[in-house]
Amino acid sequence: MNTPPVSLPAEHIPPGTAAWRSADARVWLSAVPARWAHPLWATVGLAGGAVWFMESGPEPSCTPASPCGVQDWLGFGLLTVLLLTFYWLWRQPRLALAGLGCVAAALVVDEVTTGGGSLAEPSWAGFVLALAFAAAGALHRLGAAARQHALALAAAGPTTARLPRAAHAFRRGRLSFAVAAVLLAVAGYGFWQAGEEADAYEQRAARLAPATAEVTKVHEADDGAFVLTLDVGDRIGTRTVETLYPEDFPVGSRVDVLVDGDWVRLLAEPYDSVGWELLMMAATVLGLAFLANGVDGRSRAERLRRGPLPVLRVLVREGHADARTWVYAADDPAGERPLLHFHSLFAAPGDEDAAEDEPDEDAAAEGLQRMSAILKGEDPPPPLREAVLYGVPCAGAELAFVAREDEDDSEASVECSVTAVKPAVPRLLTGRAPGAEPDRESSPQNGEAPGQGSAAPVAARMAPSVAPRVYTAHGMSRAVGLVLLLVQGAGIWAAVSDGPSWRWLFLLLTVPWLVNAVSTALNWRITADRRGLWVTGAWRVRRIPWDAVTGVRHTEDRIVIRGEEGERTALSPTGWAWLERRLGREPHAVRTADEVRALVHDPDLRPWEEASAGQQGMPLGPALVAVSVLWGAAVLLLG
Repeated sequence: MNTPPVSLPAEHIPPGTAAWRSADARVWLSAVPARWAHPLWATVGLAGGAVWFMESGPEPSCTPASPCGVQDWLGFGLLTVLLLTFYWLWRQPRLALAGLGCVAAALVVDEVTTGGGSLAEPSWAGFVLALAFAAAGALHRLGAAARQHALALAAAGPTTARLPRAAHAFRRGRLSFAVAAVLLAVAGYGFWQAGEEADAYEQRAARLAPATAEVTKVHEADDGAFVLTLDVGDRIGTRTVETLYPEDFPVGSRVDVLVDGDWVRLLAEPYDSVGWELLMMAATVLGLAFLANGVDGRSRAERLRRGPLPVLRVLVREGHADARTWVYAADDPAGERPLLHFHSLFAAPGDEDAAEDEPDEDAAAEGLQRMSAILKGEDPPPPLREAVLYGVPCAGAELAFVAREDEDDSEASVECSVTAVKPAVPRLLTGRAPGAEPDRESSPQNGEAPGQGSAAPVAARMAPSVAPRVYTAHGMSRAVGLVLLLVQGAGIWAAVSDGPSWRWLFLLLTVPWLVNAVSTALNWRITADRRGLWVTGAWRVRRIPWDAVTGVRHTEDRIVIRGEEGERTALSPTGWAWLERRLGREPHAVRTADEVRALVHDPDLRPWEEASAGQQGMPLGPALVAVSVLWGAAVLLLG
């Protein structure tokens, strides 16, 4: 039987609080935005349109009248707004609309000032359509949130209540404001350094007379920079100067330069402050993003504390894998259909003058035991809890709730959201049900042993076997391994072909991981025989007796076999389950984990014979290390 939810004492439920029933909740959930309005499509379209528009324009030519590299603060500001808009499309639709409006206005101004030549360009029209599509999606999402707000208000009815006192001490945005201050200070420093570089050039150029020189040679230096050799005349002689655009200065062409001893600058490329400008832009984008998040979180939290709020009785549960708070309808005691989710933190007690409690050694020991169980993956799934939700649930909202943590807690606690509310809809690309744990094992039901709930349907399809059962890499897993092997070989070639260099550090950091992943993806194997499991990974074959196996699961293209005392044997990667599902196939690794789990929980299905040496498998890692060393040596000697 299902465990009943942790009850909430009546004194913590405001009188007249309505229960959020499944019928109302399903209507609320059906008001989510359409799939076409997902920010992923707007981001992809807008990024593609922006790249097309910028790449289709005429290639600028560096001349003294129109020099390259000079600071274009208008273009810098526009690009900063565009990058922020990409982020706000996901997090702040209202700010995204403002950003899209600024970009559209800049396009119109540019069109007017340049005489309207861009209207006939397909890239200009494509970028405008991408802006319009992104704006339509943001407006649609805001409209859906407004509909959800109205439906939640109707479900809550006329009853309102003030936020519990503990929640008034909860403050949002402090970390965001601190990070934003640091990043914006870095942006200011980058702006100052870029200005200093430009001012230094202008001051030196003001006291020098331009000279005309002939380009006699163009070559690439050891550090990758392109260098022009110039003949500046008999009085000055030969000078060299770096350029970012060597194609603009062919041999034999004449260029205008400024010369001050060994200091030489092209008038067409006076200075290079791109590095400081990129630092400034990156810090500005990140700083403004954190600042907007802090202001938004602070303002939403302040609105929660201003006056009475609609309240709803619901069920909540903490996610076992991601620590999100999942909200369910009050009449869904099994927690089968989540409605929304967000991250939350406990609010501090409201009485700041209260004396501190004496430390409880038993509670501390229990906390350590619980933390150890979580790290080992042995902790039980969090229970469903009765709760009172304060605020109006809708996409992007701020909420608080009151609930007991478990049956052992005598007092209810207050938790406040620290991320925006998101409706529990299937993921766009995977289509996986919301709230589902990546672990394929389910909680016990109807008196079954732990983990047996998901094993029973698989066991019903299996027949007892005399010979050992062998599950090994095939199809998609080996395709993943071959792709990673090509990446490994190409990386070794790129790092070694030019002889000893700093790139060899890249090999030390990446090749061990690649060897492990390639060996596993190409050759993983699990063999089940009479006495237990033989698990072949990248480096060894491990024997696990049946009595020592406590669980088997598939998660994130990994097969994990849990043993006694928290021991784990993991195989990763074992394929690409997402792509296999998109191709209409059942993922091989998922089926393997299900069948091995069924063997663990049903001894009658286990094979009667023991596995031979050939069936147990052999690790591929040592052989792949030897091949990688030989390949690197061949590239180094023949390069």
